Amino acid sequence: MRLISVLGYAMLLVFAWLFSTNRKNINWRVVGWGAVIQIVFAGFIFLIPAGAGLFMFINRVVIAVLDSAMAGTVFVFGRLALGPGMTGSAGETSLGYFLAFQALPTIVFFAALVAILYYFGIMNKIIQGFAYVFTKLMRISGAESCSAASNIFVGVESALVIKPYVGKMTRSELNTILTCGMATIASSMMAVYIFILKDQFPTIAGHLVSASIMNAPAAIIISKLLVPEDDIPETLGMNIKPFYEKESNMFEAIIGGANSGVRLVVGIVALLLAFLGLVELLDKIIGLFGDGLNNIFHTGIDWSLKGLLGYLFYPFTVIIGVPIADAGHIARIIGERSVLTEVTAFQDLALLINSGVNLSPRSIVITTYALTGFAHVASIAIFVGGISAVVPERLKDLTQLGFKALLGATIANLLTASVAGIFYSNSSILLK
Repeated sequence: MRLISVLGYAMLLVFAWLFSTNRKNINWRVVGWGAVIQIVFAGFIFLIPAGAGLFMFINRVVIAVLDSAMAGTVFVFGRLALGPGMTGSAGETSLGYFLAFQALPTIVFFAALVAILYYFGIMNKIIQGFAYVFTKLMRISGAESCSAASNIFVGVESALVIKPYVGKMTRSELNTILTCGMATIASSMMAVYIFILKDQFPTIAGHLVSASIMNAPAAIIISKLLVPEDDIPETLGMNIKPFYEKESNMFEAIIGGANSGVRLVVGIVALLLAFLGLVELLDKIIGLFGDGLNNIFHTGIDWSLKGLLGYLFYPFTVIIGVPIADAGHIARIIGERSVLTEVTAFQDLALLINSGVNLSPRSIVITTYALTGFAHVASIAIFVGGISAVVPERLKDLTQLGFKALLGATIANLLTASVAGIFYSNSSILLK
């Protein structure tokens, strides 16, 4: 299976190359060093005991922080905030799983926590460290390196850390910041995925952290294959510092972070309400059309939206290393993420694990890496709209690059999943 994942990694690079806007200008140094960064990092956490131990420590820290976030949600929402099987301090039992009362409120807590880390300069230093590695090894611009590094931890607001440079960015740089934004996840959203899967997959936090880090170089690789650099970036080879407008005191930072978290929760709820309803309507229309064809031609095709997306993503699911026995189920989940968002996909993965289907641990791990990103249709509006708010004069370029970036982010997530497939081992400490 490892060999299949190796071949899958190469095939995904070729697939991206086929859609390149200028194959003659591809910078293969970016591709080579990006792959080295991914492989070295994956080898460190999957194969070396010290690396695996470090990420198990991170797993415990993140879970502890998530448990701390429960204090506020239980106080505000009472029994509704208790997850399945949990019991409150007064002996009250859970009423079941409610996304709105259990998972989404943790976003507010994590947004406030990240704001504190920014205020004390901790997050800035971490971002600058990752950006330095990307700039020096891959020889890309400092601005896109800084944006890619910040996307490991935050979402669309990553455009703000390079605010002074966005207006003068080349099309290739703009494509990179869009692709990195869609291929990675914010730490606040990571809390939601951990909450959804922590019972079925106890070490989920460590894997989400490693996936988020590996997705940054993967996104740079694919972005530079799809839209190679044709110009000379203003910050080429420069190690720039993240732009940050510091609050006057820590409490202002906490309030600002919490408020941004609330806005994110409201946006996610609105997105899920609108998209899931529209997708359900589209699913019914496709189903009616498909039932008619099945009655006439007896094709036996699953004409649901999930079914069609499952067919589309089945070859990609197989080449990243998912066993054939599980590929049909996993392809539907990976496929639905492109339309229904990763929140729904992670929920369906948890349901699939609980359904009694005999999924292999390998399939669960690879799927987790493949889903860890914002690579869905709604992200085009989120990231194009968010970045264009910073530089409205570049709206035309951003809208033209939207679907290209979505394609790149999807391939980048699959690329990281194939790396996980290469280094997967039943004896890894990250699976215990």
